[in-house]
Amino acid sequence: MPKMNTIGWFDIYVTDLPRAAAFYETVFDCSLEDIGDLTGETQMRAFPTDMSLYGAGGALSKSPHAQPGAGGTIVYFNTKDCTAEETRVTAAGGQVLRPKFSIGEFGFVSLCKDTEGNIFGLSSMA
Repeated sequence: MPKMNTIGWFDIYVTDLPRAAAFYETVFDCSLEDIGDLTGETQMRAFPTDMSLYGAGGALSKSPHAQPGAGGTIVYFNTKDCTAEETRVTAAGGQVLRPKFSIGEFGFVSLCKDTEGNIFGLSSMA
């Protein structure tokens, strides 16, 4: 298996996507790109990302699964198959909030909560 960065993606949750996008576009002097959500539940605007460069990509997200505020950013950890780590979350004292689901050409994601109440994601291509 090839080596990969620990962090694979981030979401910054918002309630007013146009307002938030305008803020970040102004601050970073860039354009955020609309990206689709196969579930139809989330609206997303991605930060400029070149996956061949160092660092993680991410997006502003408006979703019924999380809200903005303190602790509102979710870090996604790259895994070989997120099912493996997902099965260990409950045994370790955490909670699976949304079991593994497809995000189309970008693979699969599981949403979980740790023992401190932080939400994080697991991401894989398988």
